[in-house]
Amino acid sequence: MIDALRMPVGLLAAAGVLAMASISEPVAAQAGIDFVRVTDEMLQQPAPGDWLMWRRTLDSWGYSPLDQVNRDNVDELRMVWTRDLERGTSEITPLAYSGILWVPQNEDVIQALDARTGDFLWEYSRDIPEDLYGLVGGNARNNRNLAIYDRLIINTSDDNHVFALDALTGEQVWETRIFDYRVNSATHSSGPIIADGRVISGRSCRPWGGPEACVIAAHDARTGEELWRRRLIPAPGEPGDETWGGVPYEDRQHVGSWMVPSYDPELGLLYIGTSVTSPAPKFFLGGQGNAHLYHNSTLALEVETGQIRWYYQHLNDDWDLDHPFERLLVDTRVAPDPDEVLWINPRLEPGEERRVVTGIPGKTGLVYTLDRETGEFLWATPTTLQNVIADIDGATGEVTVNPEVIFSRPEQEIFVCPTYAGGKDWEAGAYSPLTHTMYYPLRNTCATLLATRDVRSARALELAAGGGIEIYSLVSRHQLAPNTDNLGTVRAISVETGVTTWLYEQRAGTVSLVATGGGLVFGGDSNGRFRAFDDRTGEILWEINLGSPVVGYPITYAVDGRQYVAVNTGSGATNLTPDLRPSRGSSLFVFALPD
Repeated sequence: MIDALRMPVGLLAAAGVLAMASISEPVAAQAGIDFVRVTDEMLQQPAPGDWLMWRRTLDSWGYSPLDQVNRDNVDELRMVWTRDLERGTSEITPLAYSGILWVPQNEDVIQALDARTGDFLWEYSRDIPEDLYGLVGGNARNNRNLAIYDRLIINTSDDNHVFALDALTGEQVWETRIFDYRVNSATHSSGPIIADGRVISGRSCRPWGGPEACVIAAHDARTGEELWRRRLIPAPGEPGDETWGGVPYEDRQHVGSWMVPSYDPELGLLYIGTSVTSPAPKFFLGGQGNAHLYHNSTLALEVETGQIRWYYQHLNDDWDLDHPFERLLVDTRVAPDPDEVLWINPRLEPGEERRVVTGIPGKTGLVYTLDRETGEFLWATPTTLQNVIADIDGATGEVTVNPEVIFSRPEQEIFVCPTYAGGKDWEAGAYSPLTHTMYYPLRNTCATLLATRDVRSARALELAAGGGIEIYSLVSRHQLAPNTDNLGTVRAISVETGVTTWLYEQRAGTVSLVATGGGLVFGGDSNGRFRAFDDRTGEILWEINLGSPVVGYPITYAVDGRQYVAVNTGSGATNLTPDLRPSRGSSLFVFALPD
């Protein structure tokens, strides 16, 4: 193992090469695996049967061209193997390549499994310091995704390192510390992507870690050498400093980037979203008239330097309505339908071709479509009940927040839709180039919120028996949105026009989706159901009860000409429907057509 903490930076690259060379090459042959090292070209154009990153491709589509399982035969799908996961494992994405699944699990456990049979190949289990989760928060236990490059499985650790394992043995090859978690506390609930040989990772920064913990970082994928880091909170004298209204630098906190970025190799731009500040109500933090950059924004970063090419701020957030979710990169005609799309740029020529970044990036549930070269606002529209955004200026993209829901004083209560559970949350949508449609799992939620520094006060406990969230200075009582008994929806939205082509609603909350070349959209729910929808109509073509909430990101892959579909169950799904009582087992399930 190479300890990057003790090595001079100049020696790091050479040490990484030596470590790679020292790994026994016959391991692949002994395991019967023909392993071809993964390149940037393979990541940018993956083979149909591979799943090499979080949403399979750098544009975050969550789409596989595999079509062996399709509308006509999906009702024949059967479970071919299952395996228990570490206790508490929930929001994960396996990688699939060369007949192997690499499965991230709770508290920095990674397992390699035979993708055909589920047989165990190796396990990596990181030593966890006893004081870790008390400092970085329990969300750090989560491990949404891994990255693969060359012959390395690359991840970010709960204790604020980035590290690489040999893909065939699980042995550690290199490790680099990003932070001392006791000084700059941050969590890594999502792993990295690889963009042109760079490991790109964001993080959720704890308030007591200060502004220096709120960064996106790039490391050399072969050696672990740090290449750049981009702070998400401006320091005095930097562009955006004035937007914090004189708040001392050390009190600017918690603008995180806790989901996975997208990447456009042609433009050399990374696209990543950011979260709310701490505290959330801005009267606690320098005043409502300040933008507090770069919270709740889409950032386009230059991959070589980390410099911000452009940004778009989605709203000034009092309610923990984060905007860190997946950004879909699509080349498309842009022709928003004024009968269904609420805010449209008046300069648009309907039907013009644009490179766009689109999707539902935040908890408000709004679709935003921006030009991904310039950040120009093109159109936006709601998908769930919301009372936060009153207007968007189509010509400038400037957002006007509903003044009736803006906090202005301590101990004030407001009613807001959606809640900080979304709308949209960490559960990922998908895009299919076959239908030119994006598919999103959404929630119908509202809440009474209390702005208070004392989240355990008598009033706070009366409002919500468990108290509130201290880092946000918020207490909430969640409920279903008025006039519905259904928490979960799946909405199909045209990327070109913004028109909803179908809508599915149900009592249980819906979870992440994947679209396929077989005309299917796979997804699960918080009541244990995993199902396949017809991507054109929303008709349910196949369904199985897995017992526990289906909280993982589904994937589909192929080995030896056979297509598999995989997803995991676990805990952690939002539950505003207590009449539904699923179990809480963490397991991986893999399905295929009969052999």
